[in-house]
Amino acid sequence: MNGLGEISVVDIVVADGFVLTELAGVVDTLRLANRVSALPVFKWNYRSTQGGPVASSSEAMVMTTPFEDRPDATYLFVIGNADPDCGALSLQPVIDRYTNRQATVFLLAEAASRYIKDSGDKIVSHTTHWENTELMHERGSTLDTGHAIAAQDGGIVTCAGMGTTYDVTLALIGQHVSPATKMAVANILLHDKIRDFSTAQPFSGAKGTVTGDRELDQCIEIMQANIEDPLPIGELVKVLNLSNRSLERKFRLHMNTTPNRFYRELRLTKANNLLLNTTMSVRDVGLACGFSNGFSGLYKSFYGITPAVLRKQRRAAQNIS
Repeated sequence: MNGLGEISVVDIVVADGFVLTELAGVVDTLRLANRVSALPVFKWNYRSTQGGPVASSSEAMVMTTPFEDRPDATYLFVIGNADPDCGALSLQPVIDRYTNRQATVFLLAEAASRYIKDSGDKIVSHTTHWENTELMHERGSTLDTGHAIAAQDGGIVTCAGMGTTYDVTLALIGQHVSPATKMAVANILLHDKIRDFSTAQPFSGAKGTVTGDRELDQCIEIMQANIEDPLPIGELVKVLNLSNRSLERKFRLHMNTTPNRFYRELRLTKANNLLLNTTMSVRDVGLACGFSNGFSGLYKSFYGITPAVLRKQRRAAQNIS
């Protein structure tokens, strides 16, 4: 995860006719991660070959800047545009600039198809939208792209795009924020099932879970429903018919945390949202999130800043912008 105050840069490449759904899947997920975090975690730039305005397939316009010779972004997203033959998506030299500087590159739908076509058998694990897979096969391609929503091969992640863009971007933010913050972003998006990269694309009828463990899903749902009056872990395990040790193991395996820490982070993340997006007093925010006393001290020990100072700084920044 990022340290306090560290910001990851994301470059987003669009070409004429880009798919607005995919752009929103990236940008809104990053934006919400910033919104519910104590301090901004991400910033992003729109890029294109020439720079200037670029129109989506739905005629929405994005203002872009040209690629840089020495990009400083941590991540690169290349948005699909419903045309797997689009020359503007053939970006191997650009992609190399990013991977050579240790950036992770996400290629969505048609951008993934173009990369797979250009790379041939040099890329071991790859995928694209199922429509593009069928088109490739109709054209005689023998490459097996599989039907996973995403696949990673070193610094390259090929993705199905469309609605699965949210899953991929949620996975990205999960590397920089707590599991509870990631879950809060998914909840605001009304994205109730965060799918693992290996999940089959929806047309196959495969069903996933939020965490990969249905009992853990149930536990998190109970936690989310009991923010103001948090339940002791002892009561949770009784409801779930699990042992304390079994629940601990599930949280360690799937979330890399403990039940108590996750529950506390879930409540602190809700507190962040209330602090930054309502006029509730700090005391009332603490009470609404299950902290009957000591809220400011706990908040500062976790985030390194008091709720009052955070709110003051964020409002000052908004006034400047």
